[in-house]
Amino acid sequence: MMNSNPETVSTDYDTSDRLYFEPLTVEDVLNVIDLERPDGIIVQFGGQTPLKLALPVKQYLDEHRPTSSTGAGPVSIWGTSPDSIDAAEDREKFNAMLKELNIEQPKGGIAKSEADALAIAKDIGYPVVVRPSYVLGGRAMEIVYDDEKLVTYLENAVEVDPNRPVLIDKYLSDAIEIDVDALADSYGNVVIGGIMEHIEQAGVHSGDSACMLPTQTVPSSCLETIRSWTTKLARRLNVCGLMNCQYAITLSGDVFLLEANPRASRTVPFVSKAIGHPLAKYAALVMSGKALQDLKFTKELIPQHVAVKEAVFPFEKFQGCDVLLGPEMRSTGEVMSIGFVFAIAFAMAQIAAGQKLPLTGTVFISLNDLTKPHLEKIAKAFLGLGFKIVSTSGTAHFLELKGIPVERVLKMHEGRPHAADLVANGQIHLMVITSSGDALDQIDGRQLRRMALAYKVPIITTVAGALATAEAIKSLKSSTIKMIALQDFFNIESKLESSKDLQSLSSSP
Repeated sequence: MMNSNPETVSTDYDTSDRLYFEPLTVEDVLNVIDLERPDGIIVQFGGQTPLKLALPVKQYLDEHRPTSSTGAGPVSIWGTSPDSIDAAEDREKFNAMLKELNIEQPKGGIAKSEADALAIAKDIGYPVVVRPSYVLGGRAMEIVYDDEKLVTYLENAVEVDPNRPVLIDKYLSDAIEIDVDALADSYGNVVIGGIMEHIEQAGVHSGDSACMLPTQTVPSSCLETIRSWTTKLARRLNVCGLMNCQYAITLSGDVFLLEANPRASRTVPFVSKAIGHPLAKYAALVMSGKALQDLKFTKELIPQHVAVKEAVFPFEKFQGCDVLLGPEMRSTGEVMSIGFVFAIAFAMAQIAAGQKLPLTGTVFISLNDLTKPHLEKIAKAFLGLGFKIVSTSGTAHFLELKGIPVERVLKMHEGRPHAADLVANGQIHLMVITSSGDALDQIDGRQLRRMALAYKVPIITTVAGALATAEAIKSLKSSTIKMIALQDFFNIESKLESSKDLQSLSSSP
């Protein structure tokens, strides 16, 4: 194994016979290949970095044809070919492939100049998601709402030139995002490992979003489309090993492919634990020549329990860092929980991630104009749980028009006592707060979120997160959490004879 990050292997010191703490550059990789002469090279388990190394490494192997030290033949890259990896990474090649397969994707384009970017944005309409090509972790990715912000982004975030184009896509408001991990062998067999539904809306980076498996709100017709497209794409790319696809489903039920990566994603360990099958191990075996049938893994397994993955953030350790979630990844870890119903599983995930959910008290709600259509539903959910609601003027006015009881509180720039004072005095127990387009409100919101972080007040920054939290609190108030070992879930489910039996376990996550 070559890995330049000791932290990621420190808990798995016995993963390999030899471990090289070397920089992941072409030169260093080739030096190790010349020394070790392996039978095969696997590039699917290291994220984006080894995928970028795959083509130059293959070129070296083709030119010099080093032989394996075991006499198994020439050294080769196992699994999905570097050419297929490049086809998935290259935007123009990938778009042509999707058109050939009749797979829909959000309207967008590739900008090689500022004029290109403005023309594309005008054509597809704001808001748009902009990002440099070949990015890792959503770096320098942003949702832009007008020409002025787009020009500012191009000037400050990236340098636009023909060698480093910017990708511009239509932002799908209020869409559900879906993650799919699939496994394929060299014989054309494809099996879905898991289909995960994100709890946060599309636009929040998949690494920062909580997700659940199996899906809870996705129509069966959309799931069938996702299964069909994933299988077609895996076969067209000649995937051998793992592939991750991300989809968005709009309110009208339209499905769009956001991206496809012919490699292991960060969700593979989560899916493996949720379904009880070691997908990474299976992937290594199929890359070495095994068929999925040999591994007795031939169909998608949909568990009867609900597994929830939640991200863990380092905000407390970074002074002044805002907690708002967006397309750029910020999480540094994740936790997982399993329950027989979603609400309990989500509640346990929040507890594991360090969010101490209050069962009573006061909730502060402040939503921007884009998310205000969901305000009434959020407010009524917390009112129904016995919470008192406080809000700043704009949100409070909206709630008052709906006949919802709310107590007004000043913004930080309007005088005292303001919302941050209530936080400091322990009078606010939960916060639901999204960003505002107004510059002054953005400063207030940032300071308020930092204040809540300092006083350990749980903060929710998305609509979906707020509704899921209300469900979780409701379940905590009415159910008792009992711990069940991971392997026991599969033992329990194999003995259950009907869904009615499952329902009786709803209080035992």
